[in-house]
Amino acid sequence: MATATVTIDLNAIRQNWQKLRTISSKDTAAVVKANAYGLGVKQVAKALYDEGAKIFFVATAEEGAELRFILGKIPEIYIFSGHMIDDTELIKNHNLIPLINSIDQLSRHSELLKEKKFGVQLDTGMNRLGMEPMEWEAVKERALSLNPVLIMSHLACADDPKHKMNVTQLNTFRNLTNKINIKKSLAATGGILLGPEYHFDLTRPGIGIYGCSPMKDCLPVIKIDIPVIQIRDIRSGETVGYGNTWTSTAKKRIATISAGYADGIFRVTGQKTKLYFEEIGCPIVGRISMDLIGVDITDLNVEPDKLELINSQQTVDKIAKCAGTIGYEFLTSLGHRYNRYYKGVSK
Repeated sequence: MATATVTIDLNAIRQNWQKLRTISSKDTAAVVKANAYGLGVKQVAKALYDEGAKIFFVATAEEGAELRFILGKIPEIYIFSGHMIDDTELIKNHNLIPLINSIDQLSRHSELLKEKKFGVQLDTGMNRLGMEPMEWEAVKERALSLNPVLIMSHLACADDPKHKMNVTQLNTFRNLTNKINIKKSLAATGGILLGPEYHFDLTRPGIGIYGCSPMKDCLPVIKIDIPVIQIRDIRSGETVGYGNTWTSTAKKRIATISAGYADGIFRVTGQKTKLYFEEIGCPIVGRISMDLIGVDITDLNVEPDKLELINSQQTVDKIAKCAGTIGYEFLTSLGHRYNRYYKGVSK
């Protein structure tokens, strides 16, 4: 088999969610947008639901409809993008809860689905989604008369506990929701870790469930093994890969492995990254191409049939840093070619 394997540990996902649930002061939801951060919404959402999660957040109504099919009638499913023009039938037919982001969305929902639940998203300084304070003040009485079930906002800098924006947004959210007796939510993973004053009535962990920063003591969730297709000996002065960007300075053994940027291993990762055989790191040499990567295995005393990209030595956060990005992007960029194996599937 020339296909890389990603092993996804559903037990680790369950335990990470439980840890964040324990830290949270009140109810704890689960964010499973973008195909559960690239790891498979069918398997991940089912594992979290069986673990006790009964409130879920996704990005779009289409994702919400898919999740409803997976989980059935019981869970609450919130839609971050709100009530878009073509979302009405999906929201109605699949009992989704849009998070209203604008006056236009509020009007649309009140006209077309007045009897259906909705929430409100407020912009407390991130300038991404949600009603700005002046908008909210203009329609607050109207919105509240329609009985929203949740008011939420999103922190811009929660991964940096010392950032002054955290307190600014917390105070803004408090001011905008003062004396409103409706369930409130401000904290995702980073916000949960900032402390109980950020938790309100519902927390919405995402990336921490999947084993990545800013969650510190979480369990690793994925492991990636890549098959070796060919091994060759090269002489000093020979090059490897496109563009002759790497030249050997001595005799080397080079393994060509079956993965590349089509599998979410970014070209920029390059020679900053190693692959592993047991505990021995083997550096990437030459350019990462679409389907193939050269790896220097000179220090090994065996010819491996596979090498590990993600393991206990090299976490998702570490390889993401090598690529100048974050764990979110690495996970959601995993290609469709991986052979996916799920550990801890519920029976």
